[in-house]
Amino acid sequence: MTLLGIGYDVHRLVRGRKLILGGVEIPHDTGLDGHSDADALCHAIADAALGAVGERDIGYHFPNSDESIRGISSLEILRRVALILAGQHARVVNVDSTIIAEAPKMAPHIAAMRENIAAALGVPARRVGVKATTNETLGFAGRGEGIAALAIANVEQGEPPISAKRAIV
Repeated sequence: MTLLGIGYDVHRLVRGRKLILGGVEIPHDTGLDGHSDADALCHAIADAALGAVGERDIGYHFPNSDESIRGISSLEILRRVALILAGQHARVVNVDSTIIAEAPKMAPHIAAMRENIAAALGVPARRVGVKATTNETLGFAGRGEGIAALAIANVEQGEPPISAKRAIV
């Protein structure tokens, strides 16, 4: 069965934090604020994958009240999401995503982002789409107050083993 999920995430930009998107540290004078590394791109992809199988969002699975995961790499979140999917006999087939930011320029970093995300999800890099756009100076992203990301995940879910089917019935 083929399933689709959509994800969205946004974090505000603040001084004193690294800017990490797609697991890549991007030189910039501000970074994204959050409990984890605040990688909005990975968070949107995680939510898309979770949503495809009817799971709750990453805030449920990785709550900001859990001090044991403070500062966690969002690539690790993606690896854990892949395990959650595997527990449901599902796997990500491909993702497509868009980063919305006025600055910095994302193009020099997109290939590395694709490689990082692909490795975390266990798919070939050619199945990970990462694009970037501006918000044409409109809204919070346009004013440089934050960065947003959108993602869609195509997930394949197989039938559970016979023993698991009997347990469900």
